Amino acid sequence: PLMHVIAAKAVAFKEALEPGFTDYQKQVVANAKVLAESLIARGYNIVSGGTDNHLMLVDLIAKGITGKAADAALGRANITVNKNAVPNDPQSPFVTSGIRVGTPAITTRGFKEDECRELAGLMADVMDNIEDDAVIEQVKAKVLTICRRFPVYSV
Repeated sequence: PLMHVIAAKAVAFKEALEPGFTDYQKQVVANAKVLAESLIARGYNIVSGGTDNHLMLVDLIAKGITGKAADAALGRANITVNKNAVPNDPQSPFVTSGIRVGTPAITTRGFKEDECRELAGLMADVMDNIEDDAVIEQVKAKVLTICRRFPVYSV
């Protein structure tokens, strides 16, 4: 075993024993549930009807959008997701009909349920207007404003 890997695992296990880690994990799941519910409210299909963990799979077949196109458009708005195959996906694995969305990174930044509702709305705005550069730029500006409130590093 490599010593730096052992050290990294030791630090991770120590952090997992802290009381705050349980609170963090509960917030990750709460954020994911709100994000999924908010996307469903905007007409998006979540595989399994929702989530009870840190991620969700959004099925875009009914919207006529590929995972690749959604991933690219959301990326232009500074929202990171991954294209992902959905059950019985008619698209190739290189294109896909879905996106995978997770909440650990935004929770680490400090997002709570209200921000997740807002994020779901912004994601839906992009995907509802996937070829409209003006909408994508407006969403990007809003994303940057939110991210300034929740910086990755604070001093």
